[in-house]
Amino acid sequence: MEDVLKVYARPYDERYPVVCMDEASRQLLEAIRKPFVDSHAVTHIDHEYIRHGQQSIFLATEPLGQWRTVTVADRRTAVDWAHFVTEQVIDRYPNATKIVLVMDNLNTHKLASFYEAYPPDEASQLCDRLEIHYTPKHGSWLNMAEIELSVLQNQCLGERRIPSKEQLTDEVTAWTSSRNREQRGVRWHFTTKDARTKLLSLYPKIELHDPLV
Repeated sequence: MEDVLKVYARPYDERYPVVCMDEASRQLLEAIRKPFVDSHAVTHIDHEYIRHGQQSIFLATEPLGQWRTVTVADRRTAVDWAHFVTEQVIDRYPNATKIVLVMDNLNTHKLASFYEAYPPDEASQLCDRLEIHYTPKHGSWLNMAEIELSVLQNQCLGERRIPSKEQLTDEVTAWTSSRNREQRGVRWHFTTKDARTKLLSLYPKIELHDPLV
């Protein structure tokens, strides 16, 4: 936990941009009957719908750079993750010394994934571009990309039924463009000092024994 908090406390440095990454899934649902509004301005939605599978949403954000990107994919395999990080994160910072990447410890979020997606020499070069910091188990709330996913859900997707990958892609692309134009960032206030006082129960207990006893 403190490792991630120390990363967030670093001053902005374009040579070492801090990028947070997370992913989610979204079911594609098609309404059988169109919603209608009655005379009392109440919207009625039929409970029946048609399933059209599921899509994966990959999101990366540079909170201090007030920037984010979202990609919709058919799957969320190691290769899909490696392609997303390469194309949407690494390629964005050609002049960075290291890209500091914060994410959860999902089994596909490994440097080995690059070797599944690219030839060894290229995979090695991509790995050298990254400085990875994992959020602790049950500590995904430390990932600022999770905050962005929550905003995406609340502002864009909600409980609406989106029937196709194309529409889902259009929706998240429009939201991303709008949020980037407005230069929205994440204000992170939780520090290592806060963790040591407010989350004391999460720290290991150290028992001191008197050597004379």
